[in-house]
Amino acid sequence: MSGKTQLLRRAANERGEGKLKAIIVTVILAFLVFAGVKVVPPYISEYQLNDKMQETARFASVTRANEWQIKETIFKTIEELEIPATKEDVKVVAAGGRVSITVDYTVPIDLWVYKFDLHFTPSTQNKDII
Repeated sequence: MSGKTQLLRRAANERGEGKLKAIIVTVILAFLVFAGVKVVPPYISEYQLNDKMQETARFASVTRANEWQIKETIFKTIEELEIPATKEDVKVVAAGGRVSITVDYTVPIDLWVYKFDLHFTPSTQNKDII
């Protein structure tokens, strides 16, 4: 074989390897985007729930809301955020001007090739300001 023929074959092989590498990188990037779409929203919902819990605890100290009212407010937010938690997962203690709210829940994540659970336990506590 002449040197020119070998050079052409080597160039053709390298072009094929480049295409395969590009396909693999594209598949990996697509999977990372897919995983992000599945994993990030539960963290955003947990942040929003925690913010609502802090707000509710502050106002409950002032308005002297009872445990049932606080629990209903938090559970309404849980339903709006589509968090997979039940009323039993919401723990509220309101006594003597102190308010403590805790929610314990798990979000199942299915990435087709791997399944796992994200466990969240947002909590807040507020003291009587009076």
